[in-house]
Amino acid sequence: WYDAIVYCNKLSIKENLTPCYSIKKSTNPDDWGEVPSDEKDPSYTTWDAATCDFKANGYRLPTEAEWEWLARGGENFKYAGSDNVDDVAWYTSNTHDLGTREVKTKAPNGYGLYNMSGNVWEWCWDWFDSISSSSAADGATSGNYRVRRGGSWYYDGFSCRVAGRSSGDPHYRYSFYGFRVVRPSSN
Repeated sequence: WYDAIVYCNKLSIKENLTPCYSIKKSTNPDDWGEVPSDEKDPSYTTWDAATCDFKANGYRLPTEAEWEWLARGGENFKYAGSDNVDDVAWYTSNTHDLGTREVKTKAPNGYGLYNMSGNVWEWCWDWFDSISSSSAADGATSGNYRVRRGGSWYYDGFSCRVAGRSSGDPHYRYSFYGFRVVRPSSN
């Protein structure tokens, strides 16, 4: 997760956009120090205090609510684009635990987005906690883990459901974790 927010800000800076994330009152990842590699690294508390300017025009991770809206694709399927997991997702039974697959090799959802179910768990901005009607759009304001959505090649098909939720420690790096970036709509 930490690597993902660095990527978002560096890409925003490269494209002359306003970065979304701040750590230590700076939007320049070069000022943030080394990305924490485990929970014993004392800098992880600084990184966990990252803030997001949702009005900035740069790249960022979707909120959990945004991720689910994108995954649903204007449809009401169990998975992102189908009720049949094999139509849209790479997961343990059809990858034989051998890693990610090329994008666009399964069907897209109603918005034309690929791999919203399966392939890699996708990091979201939110902290992982219970969702209530008062927190659905904004998510939890604190926690120990960040939200991951979508399932992956290393997990079962059930985890690929659009409604499925999971979490991970923000310093974890695994081959079945990934991310998708979003930007504000210009409409």
